[in-house]
Amino acid sequence: MLSKRLSNMIPSYTIGISSKVSKLKSEGIKVLDLSIGDPDFKVPQKAIDYGINSLENNITKYDLANGLKILREEISKKLLKENNVKYNPDEIVVSSGAKNCITNTFLALTNTYDEVLIPSPYWVSYIETVKLLNCIPVVVSTSKENNFKVTISDLEKYKTEKTKVLLLNNPSNPTGVIYTKEELLEIVDFCYKNNIYIISDEIYERICFDTEFISIASLSEKAKKITITINGFSKSVAMTGLRVGYTASNKKIADAIKNIQGHLISHPSVTSQYVAYGALKECENEIDEMVKIYKKRRDVACNLLNDIDEISYIYPNGAFYVFVDLSKIKEKIKYEESFSIEFCNLILEKENVALVPGIAFGMDDFVRISFACSEDTLTNGILKIKSFISNL
Repeated sequence: MLSKRLSNMIPSYTIGISSKVSKLKSEGIKVLDLSIGDPDFKVPQKAIDYGINSLENNITKYDLANGLKILREEISKKLLKENNVKYNPDEIVVSSGAKNCITNTFLALTNTYDEVLIPSPYWVSYIETVKLLNCIPVVVSTSKENNFKVTISDLEKYKTEKTKVLLLNNPSNPTGVIYTKEELLEIVDFCYKNNIYIISDEIYERICFDTEFISIASLSEKAKKITITINGFSKSVAMTGLRVGYTASNKKIADAIKNIQGHLISHPSVTSQYVAYGALKECENEIDEMVKIYKKRRDVACNLLNDIDEISYIYPNGAFYVFVDLSKIKEKIKYEESFSIEFCNLILEKENVALVPGIAFGMDDFVRISFACSEDTLTNGILKIKSFISNL
């Protein structure tokens, strides 16, 4: 008697791994968790104080569907200062995390059976979100030689008359790659000519190391016209559980998203919004310090991985992941359906190291390592991966 849409939905692989990790920890087993993209930093105290103050002043009633006015004003200032793109506060909608933003945006833009281009490897929830909204996810194959960045020639192979949206994650989860200005300009030209919207998921934009980050909407007026920018506070300020994200788009789309959100959730938590407001107002130095630590961990991870002859990886310039190619050892693992799931199950069982299987991102020869953990956990975890591979 359940909805038919559930029959095509695949459970989250990351949640599956997390459940196994939780079970082992409950049994008193120490697990080196390199799986989840949940920063190990605390939310900066200056930001928390804004939330506490809002509660002490009983600011707990309904507010505007598109989010607190003061928060949208601060986001507007942030986008102009950091991303070189001007949005008025009424072109910004604050939602309950980036997932909520993406869902709202699809509801505003798409009709049943519209096609959505999703470059592979992709973040785990993109495909399932599109399917739940009765649209068709079209996975666009990319090449490892190009660090899995999508090109115009890639997009041309999959574009049809039903193509409505390109969903682009930059910096990328799981690869950590960042698109250059020239690469983005080509994508914008392609989408503009073909009447395709761009949903630009930029949730990791503050976590960049060696490459300048360019927000798509900043490239030109035509880029801004067709782009809906997705961002939030989960990754940059370690606010994963507080669930605050936002969209920036033209006024017509923003109004549609606001109206949809008003019916679905009214608005995100007022207290969480005040914490986000405090983060923008007071915590730039704390964010910069987190990024410095992530960069150090990235370097530690890559140096250790360089000592494992049997693997290769995509060098991450942003986010906090390394996407590791295990294809050279594939024949050494017995598996029935998924090589990457079997590898992750074995290394969790034998070495107590938790990884995310690449099949979750559409690539079964890979696993994802997260360095959103302590340097000690990261080091010991990769050393155990090296030992496990050498003993195969």
